[in-house]
Amino acid sequence: QVQLVESGGGLVQPGGSLRLSCVASGVTWSINVIAWYRQAPGKERELVADITNDDTKSYADSVKDRFTISRDNTRTPVYLQMNSLSPDDTAVYYCNAKANLEWHDYEYWGQGTQVTVSS
Repeated sequence: QVQLVESGGGLVQPGGSLRLSCVASGVTWSINVIAWYRQAPGKERELVADITNDDTKSYADSVKDRFTISRDNTRTPVYLQMNSLSPDDTAVYYCNAKANLEWHDYEYWGQGTQVTVSS
């Protein structure tokens, strides 16, 4: 089992920045990919960015050049630095981990952290 805890959300003005953190615990050595998703009211959950164990990163087109996913030398925590925020970025942001344990694939979710961009 893997547990994920997000933090760092809040209220920020347009053009501002926030940094989200995702701390994983449990069988973290089984994790292959950690990702950030978001879900705005009335919309489907969408992938924002992800990072693999070999530090390959990918981003949604809507956040490229504004958001950066990163981590220190360990697998956790994983950060999402969000710059030049706009009201369209308002959503609940979820940390997601994809793991493989004993040849079975697992997927885990955090509880989410609210990001609100408003003046």
